Amino acid sequence: MTQDDASLTSDTPHSKPEQGPRRRDVLATVTVGMGCAGACALAYPFLDSLNGTRSNRVGESDILDVDLSLLKPGQQSVVTWRGWPVFVQKRTPEMLKKLQDPALLQKLRDPESRIPQQPKDAANWHRSITPDIGVMIGICTHLGCVPTFDAPTQAEPSGKYLCPCHGSQFDSAGRAFKDAPAPYNLPVPPVTMISDKHLRIGESKGDPDFDIANIRQI
Repeated sequence: MTQDDASLTSDTPHSKPEQGPRRRDVLATVTVGMGCAGACALAYPFLDSLNGTRSNRVGESDILDVDLSLLKPGQQSVVTWRGWPVFVQKRTPEMLKKLQDPALLQKLRDPESRIPQQPKDAANWHRSITPDIGVMIGICTHLGCVPTFDAPTQAEPSGKYLCPCHGSQFDSAGRAFKDAPAPYNLPVPPVTMISDKHLRIGESKGDPDFDIANIRQI
C-alpha cells in the first residue's frame, strides 16, 4: 500500500487536509466520548502503510496544522497525517494526575518513555510538548490495529486506549500496559505548538532531527 492509498475509514467525521503545494491545513473535528471509539475501531495495516515513507525524513509537504479551538477537556479528535490516524487529545487535570499515579506506573512497560517511540521533547511523563495536549499516532504497536479511546468518565476520570483486535491497552499518554500484547508505547509524531489554539504536526523545535522512521514497533 502506498501513502496515497492509505486512508482511515470511519462513520465519525475526521479532518481531511486541504491539498496545497507546500502545506496542508486542517480543522480538527472534535468527537466526544465513545463517539470517538466508533471512529477508531477498525484494523489498520501499519506495516503496509509505512511503504514509501519510512526512508524519507519529514519534509514541508508532511506538515499538518490543527486547530484546537473546538477541543474541550476530556475530548479527542482524529486527524490524518502521512496516511496515519493521529489522536489529538485535550487532557483534564484528573487525567494528568492519573498519569503520575505510582500505582499506574507499575503496570506500564515503559512509564518513563525511555524507548524512542517519540521525539526527545516528548520523552516525559505526559509524552507531549505540553501536558494538556496529547498527540499520538493511533496505531497499536502489536499488529497495527487502531485503538479506541475510552474517554474519561466520572467513575473513571483517567481515560485510556483499548485495541479492539487483541486486547492491548494504553493509558491516556499512549503508554503500553505490561499485561497486554503491545510491546511499545504508541508512537508520538513531531509536534510544535504554534499557539495555545494551534499545533503543527510534522515539525519539532525541541528535536528538529527526529525521524519518524526510527521509532520501534513490530
